[in-house]
Amino acid sequence: MPKIDRKLIARKIDIVKDLKKIIKTENILYHEDEMRPFETDALTAYKKKPLIVVFPEDTKEVSKILSYCNKNRIKVVPRGAGTGLSGGALPLEDSVLLCLTKFKKIIDIDYKNRCVVAQPGVTNLAITQAVQNKGFYYAPDPSSQIACTIGGNVAENSGGVHSLKYGTTTNNILGVEVVFMDGTISKLGGKTYDSEGYDLLGLIAGSEGLLCVITEVTVKILKNPQTVKAALIGFSTIEDGGNCVSDIIASGIIPSGMEMMDKALIHATDDFVKAGYPRDAEAMLIVELDGTETEVEELIKRVNIIAKKNKSSSIKISKNEKERTKFWAGRKAAFPACGDMSPDYYCMDGTIPRGKLSKVLKEIARLSKKYNLPVANAFHAGDGNLHPLIMYDANEKNALEKTEKFGAEILKYCVKMGGVLTGEHGVGVEKRELMCEMFNNNDIQQQIKIKKALDEGSLLNPGKVYPILRKCAEEGRVHVHRGKTKFPDIPRF
Repeated sequence: MPKIDRKLIARKIDIVKDLKKIIKTENILYHEDEMRPFETDALTAYKKKPLIVVFPEDTKEVSKILSYCNKNRIKVVPRGAGTGLSGGALPLEDSVLLCLTKFKKIIDIDYKNRCVVAQPGVTNLAITQAVQNKGFYYAPDPSSQIACTIGGNVAENSGGVHSLKYGTTTNNILGVEVVFMDGTISKLGGKTYDSEGYDLLGLIAGSEGLLCVITEVTVKILKNPQTVKAALIGFSTIEDGGNCVSDIIASGIIPSGMEMMDKALIHATDDFVKAGYPRDAEAMLIVELDGTETEVEELIKRVNIIAKKNKSSSIKISKNEKERTKFWAGRKAAFPACGDMSPDYYCMDGTIPRGKLSKVLKEIARLSKKYNLPVANAFHAGDGNLHPLIMYDANEKNALEKTEKFGAEILKYCVKMGGVLTGEHGVGVEKRELMCEMFNNNDIQQQIKIKKALDEGSLLNPGKVYPILRKCAEEGRVHVHRGKTKFPDIPRF
């Protein structure tokens, strides 16, 4: 992590006094014990206590806090619900942790324009719950949707089981209100699909708190489809399941959701929620189709034919909404179910071309034997977003280090196969040092230039996404003399 400013830590009491002039005293935490719940996000392997925790109540307070911290060179780490899985909200010892949990109001529901304006602390599921009585819903649905916030969803560009047809967060937001590090408040986009000027909204989605603090989000909502059905398909091999996924997409069918689980996770989730999964299958596919009744019936027939062509061992079609919800209950409970399988687990997130699915799963199985660590696989099969869950025991010596090496090899292989390091969990701390596997020096420098254009002092969420600067060359400041560099044996970007 970045070098800690000990002189700043020594000024803690003075900083607290200054912050009390900006926000209410009860909205500031600075005693060690009361800050303990905020020392990590959902990637609990990494922990750090912040210098101070603040809970602003409105955009103006956020602006004043950031302006103060900018002038005094104080690092700021934004945080939502803390459900992120990549260490994106991991605080620093000399940072102010800016928690947006008090931003939990739905400001406006506009059915005419089919959008909702919400504060960043509103949970993902709460948006759907607010509009479902009128027959609407919000499409992106991460597994943690009951707890994760819409602000965090934007920061990480979260997806979910319905991303295949309806896209990730970036495809479902219309506008944001943000505060930059110098305190400037800006609105990007609005209630329309197209805004004039540069697509800065696209820049903010997935920016992981490095560019600004989100204080308001406008999302689009969709009308409930006439009919929704799900197919539960079992396969005797992982390869058959992977081939079925490719064939469904190649046929032109676009399911609203298509998820796959391996045998280990089939058993774990079925034990956990009794979803009625095919326990004798090596792989299972959930294919959900929506649209008009006639359309869905036809698509179900086509999926059935494709599944049989790929040697499916079983197929079950949901008869009603209750049964469809039951099919999904297991997949939604994949992460807590793994808690029953092992003392600890490490959830990975990588994306590959769909056609490489079988090959990547074989490699994960090989690596599992190499590291002697079991793996359960759940993934958004339709868009190639893998979530291998590596089982380990943190009480064993060097277990975490071995697990991290295993996870890094999975992600490197994803990139080798033409994929990317992350699908929806973000880079954060977890994948920071792997960025060089995917980007060359020029790529990284361009990203850093954008960062510095909006946060000149690199005070917003430092230590995340970009590899830690260990040498001048990493910021492009390497001395070349007569065509030669000093220490050419040292690895560079």
